[in-house]
Amino acid sequence: MPGSLRESPVPAMKADIHPEYREVVFQDVTSDFRFLTRSTLAASAKETTKWEDGNEYPLVKIEVSSATHPFYTGQNKIMDTSGRIDKFKRRYQK
Repeated sequence: MPGSLRESPVPAMKADIHPEYREVVFQDVTSDFRFLTRSTLAASAKETTKWEDGNEYPLVKIEVSSATHPFYTGQNKIMDTSGRIDKFKRRYQK
């Protein structure tokens, strides 16, 4: 087909400029929750860990994950802002 992108002599991506995308274990340091996924952060990992499949993977430590985030754990608090506004208006009503 004329005008097709497949006929373009230009490569889709430049070679050797993209970070390595590989499997990494992320660990939530506050709950010891770990999960295996793919990421480009493997190069910045200073430690490795053995996963359940017996293989060694780079370990990236994080402070918040779905195991500890209040939104996902159901422990988020709803603030009563209407009471605060009324208190402010009463205090500064002159």
